[in-house]
Amino acid sequence: METTLTVTSTQPRPRGATLEEVARLAGVSRATVSRVVNGSPRVSVDVRRSVETAVEQLGYVPNRAARSLVTRRSGSIAVVITEPTGRLFSDPFFPRILRGVSAAVSARDLQVVLLMPDTIADSGRTADYLVAGHVDGALLVSLHGDDPLPDRIMAAHIPTVLVGRPIHDSGASFVDVDNRGGARTAVADLVAGGRRVIA
Repeated sequence: METTLTVTSTQPRPRGATLEEVARLAGVSRATVSRVVNGSPRVSVDVRRSVETAVEQLGYVPNRAARSLVTRRSGSIAVVITEPTGRLFSDPFFPRILRGVSAAVSARDLQVVLLMPDTIADSGRTADYLVAGHVDGALLVSLHGDDPLPDRIMAAHIPTVLVGRPIHDSGASFVDVDNRGGARTAVADLVAGGRRVIA
């Protein structure tokens, strides 16, 4: 005997408060609420306080998608790591990079989008995603050879930073360890301490 189980809910799905409801409660226009929510300085202290109280009472949460249509910003930064997934989680270098990036972006109310292209097709899809404007900037980690990704996203005017010195000068900003300078400083410190035979 076959039994079919049907689950129905009599409870309506909770709906978030709207900008209009906040405006009505605060006694201001929708545009004023929008200015307060988006941090505009063109609002008096009393009006700002009234809107913030209404936001708190109603539990209003700004809609990121709607905001991005107005500001043309996504509120997210892509971290693109072109390494196999196994290496990503076994090499301590990558989790440290991600922790640092996460700390920096969360302090600015941004999101991290982690992309890990593993094949040429993945790399093409990653480039398409970035160029389509889904992120406000990209951090490219561990590029290999003549990867076309930096040139493609820079041509789309997406702010880009590479982790590691690029093989060819593409004009991209990059962050790298100064190994030569570090070695020079270490040896100078040993020599200054009287050491003469340095391994």
